[in-house]
Amino acid sequence: MKRIAILCGGDSSEYGVSMRSGAGLYSFFDKVKYDVKLVEVKGLDWQVHLNDTDRAKIDLNDFSYTVDGEKRGFDYVYITIHGAPGENGVMQGYFELLHIPYSTSGVLVEALTFDKFMLNNYLRSFGINVAKSILLRKNDKNRPTDEEIIAELGLPCFIKPTADGSSFGVSKVKSVADIAPALEMAFGQNDEVMVEAFMDGVELAQGCFCVNGKTTVLPATEIVSENEFFDYDAKYKGQVQEITPARLSPETAARVAEETERIYNILHCNGIARVDYIITKDAEGNDFINMLEINTTPGMTATSLIPQQVRAAGLDISEILASIVENQF
Repeated sequence: MKRIAILCGGDSSEYGVSMRSGAGLYSFFDKVKYDVKLVEVKGLDWQVHLNDTDRAKIDLNDFSYTVDGEKRGFDYVYITIHGAPGENGVMQGYFELLHIPYSTSGVLVEALTFDKFMLNNYLRSFGINVAKSILLRKNDKNRPTDEEIIAELGLPCFIKPTADGSSFGVSKVKSVADIAPALEMAFGQNDEVMVEAFMDGVELAQGCFCVNGKTTVLPATEIVSENEFFDYDAKYKGQVQEITPARLSPETAARVAEETERIYNILHCNGIARVDYIITKDAEGNDFINMLEINTTPGMTATSLIPQQVRAAGLDISEILASIVENQF
């Protein structure tokens, strides 16, 4: 029986979200087939959950733990840390050194997808449509003025940390006066901030995974937020409608699915990834597909988007997780 660690927690503002994803994944995994344990990460304090109350310290030298004098390791790691250090390539590098297979993409892909500005510019070179954006660095005295930003991107626009998730530090800016407080909030999350042009359209999210060379694209979810955008409250406090499958024409749905598979393959992703989009209209009134971002460790609670899409596809989440694990042995 393979021993699987579900790695959750982390060092970012997404700690609580990650812990909920860890609990969700634990409920999804087949415990008859696998010996599954949660491993909670806080800085350098990593602890394996032996049961509801007991914990054992992880030895970071070899990712093992000791119970009743017996040293135990893991055969596979399912990384569900949202944010640092699980979504930026750092944790992936650690497991590469230990030769322990893991669920996400590799070091380079994780580092690239974690940085929204770098990712968008990389994928733009492959012809993927993304919003126009500007990169700002904290304490950069030569960065554009607020007026120059508006002249370049227009209003409204979005200000967001380049490397964070769950919409922490994200603001929709509607006036020049809104820029300074929005930047202060975003820089509170990260030293680099992206200002992105607003796109008016339908927001979508679509999951994808690949096993044995066969890519499966899940039904897209249409996101209708009660708020200005799909912010933290919309994501985690129910202030949103999530419609799966999305209300798209068959032709547009097929094009979005094709784009999702293409992006997944361009990046050579591993495991389950989610691509987020805005569908706008072109000059002729046709649907125009714009990529927003890629999430390589998407939320995995029972109500998260990926499990919703799995159910809509008539698939079994436990079987998908098992196939992803076995694909790497």
